[in-house]
Amino acid sequence: MTTPRDTPASRRTRANGDGTVYQRKDSRWEAAGYVLAPGNTRKRVRVYGSSRKEALAKLTEKIASSNRGLPVPSAQGSVAAYLTYWLENVAVHHLRENTHTRYTACVRLYVIPGLGKKKLAKLTAKEVRTWLDQLRTTCQCCARSLDAVRDQPQCCAAGICCRKRLSPLTLAYVHSVLKSALEHAVREEEIPRNVARNVRMGTPRPRRFEPLTGEEARVFLTATDGHRLSALFELALRTGLRKGELLGLRWEDLDLANATASIRRTLQRTNSAGLTALPTKTYSSERRIALPTECMHSLEQHRERQAQEREAAGAGWKASGYVFTRPDGNPIEGTTLTRHFNALLRRAALRRIRFHDLRHSAATLLLEQGVELVVIKELLGHAHIGVTATVYAHVRLRLQRDAIDLLGNALRTTATPGTRPDDGDEPRICAAPVR
Repeated sequence: MTTPRDTPASRRTRANGDGTVYQRKDSRWEAAGYVLAPGNTRKRVRVYGSSRKEALAKLTEKIASSNRGLPVPSAQGSVAAYLTYWLENVAVHHLRENTHTRYTACVRLYVIPGLGKKKLAKLTAKEVRTWLDQLRTTCQCCARSLDAVRDQPQCCAAGICCRKRLSPLTLAYVHSVLKSALEHAVREEEIPRNVARNVRMGTPRPRRFEPLTGEEARVFLTATDGHRLSALFELALRTGLRKGELLGLRWEDLDLANATASIRRTLQRTNSAGLTALPTKTYSSERRIALPTECMHSLEQHRERQAQEREAAGAGWKASGYVFTRPDGNPIEGTTLTRHFNALLRRAALRRIRFHDLRHSAATLLLEQGVELVVIKELLGHAHIGVTATVYAHVRLRLQRDAIDLLGNALRTTATPGTRPDDGDEPRICAAPVR
């Protein structure tokens, strides 16, 4: 009589649901069993190993994942194939056109060259981290062969590397694009988990900006006097509106009687529709703000100037309804506004800054005047107060130093001789009787 110990390993019986393990004719070991598949169905999978223990371990791992509710991956294609599908069939319906264009360029320039040939179902977090580390340390002129399109060789082709590497913000953006694509693959049950989410990149430092000081802001406002768009620049500096929000402002959005403005849209140029009005950047960006008294006067003057331009244009006037237009009534391009802004900076002999720095200048000056952070968050239209706190952390730190200095001055103040430590109006604190 044989005992289970005497039975060969290939003939031992396994419990129901544990699968089967046997040795093939080529001396490899094969294990097969049923696991969870997409659509809440069951699927028989096969794994292989050089020994019975190796094959059994692979099968046990798949069965354990199935018992936790993770279906077996159904993706058989490459990362490049899936990213192409995701961009053309999924992301195009959920992203703005300009955002989709940036996503497409990011996938074409960075993701596909580095990970495109990998199998989607077999992509690991280690491979993603290794690829990101290579992006961080690789010169992009060399990696993208930019010397091939130049008349004269430069960088590595000339033996001198320019070390043009991706910035931490760009690297974080590339990582976020890959995470978004793989997250949709998880939702479609193509892969069991998002391996890109397990890779930690660290929080990049916010982009440095140079806001105008109080004195520089006054000089800039003086330089805008007489300009046909002086009301726009004053509104940008006093309220912190974005460039697209200013250009997309309509007269119907202004309530001059109650001194308020409703921010409902942004004006942007897209590849398909040209200059067009789009929804605001986020739901929080659609807001109602109070208008300063100075902006009310400048807007009234601007409306009178626009009426004169309408009469001068005659039949050639384009009734677009926008507050800030060209002399013929057509909306203003963002690049045109930037050109006027740079000309004003040169006229005022101010250092060159971006137009968006007017928004940062408004928030910085408000913080320095002691305005609460939540009020600034509502005025700027940030989605979360953490965004406002992070962007203007350096300003808050300076205010903390001022507060600490005030406390230090109070602590250094000595009491006048002959004065009591308290005014004596309050009764002395004594122990209450215990009953």
